[in-house]
Amino acid sequence: MAEKKKTRWVRDVKTVSTFPPKDLFTKDAATIARVMATKKVSPKGIGSGIRMIQFFINRAGKDLAPARRNELEKAKRILQAKLKDKK
Repeated sequence: MAEKKKTRWVRDVKTVSTFPPKDLFTKDAATIARVMATKKVSPKGIGSGIRMIQFFINRAGKDLAPARRNELEKAKRILQAKLKDKK
């Protein structure tokens, strides 16, 4: 029986539409939320920005420092509040 090659599907996911500026996820939560809410980065709306942040958290996995994870989660909550207010 041949060994099954372990693949990571997320490694191959690429986007050609938009992407956040370099080093954005190293900044504070308010800055991350403000930039991710812009039409330039998230043309499909705030929900797209929230998904990008979650994607980054998932990709970083165990290598993401707890303080950085908390800051990213805080940015997500800010965006979720904006989305809720918008409705």
